[in-house]
Amino acid sequence: MKKFLKYAAIIIAIILLDQVSKDFLLYLITGRVPAFGAALTLVPVSYLMAQVCDVFNVVFTWNFGASFSMLSDMGEAAPIIMIIGTGLVVGFILHYMWRRAAKYEMLPLTLIAGGAIGNLIDRVRFGAVIDFLDFHLGGYHWPAFNVADICICTGVALYVLNWILARRRCINSVKSKGGK
Repeated sequence: MKKFLKYAAIIIAIILLDQVSKDFLLYLITGRVPAFGAALTLVPVSYLMAQVCDVFNVVFTWNFGASFSMLSDMGEAAPIIMIIGTGLVVGFILHYMWRRAAKYEMLPLTLIAGGAIGNLIDRVRFGAVIDFLDFHLGGYHWPAFNVADICICTGVALYVLNWILARRRCINSVKSKGGK
C-alpha cells in the first residue's frame, strides 16, 4: 500500500503539470480557461503561438486521435472510442500496478498512467487533446505533442528497456547455474 501511494503522488503530479500547461495556453489565447467543451469553439484548430528557435515552436492544436494524431480520421465516434479505450487501458495499468507489478515496472507504468489520465481529462473536457510542442527541421515537422505524451513515451521506453534488462538478468542467472 505504501509503495503504491508514492507512485500515486507521481501520477497526480504528472496530471497537474499536464493540465496546468494546457490551461495556461488556453488562457493565453482566450483570456480565460474555458469550461468543459467550450475551448473547441473558442480556439482555432491550429494556432502558431511563438517561434522559440529554428527547430522549436509553441503552437496550439487539437488532436482528435491517439498519440501523434494516429487514428484521427475515425469520425464523430472518435472521442467516445478514445475515452473508453483510454479508460480501459488506465484501469488495467492501475490494477496491474496495485496487484502484480515488479519494482522495476512501477516507474514506467506510473509515467504511462499519469500521461494517459492527463490526455483522458482533455478528451472528457473538450473531446480532443491539446498539443503544443512543435519540433521541426526545415519543412519537416514532428507531430505536435504535450507533457502527457512525453510521459507516455518515456514510460514505454523505460518499460521496454527494463523488460530487456530483466530478461537478460534472468538468462544470465540460468546460465550461471549451469542451465542452457
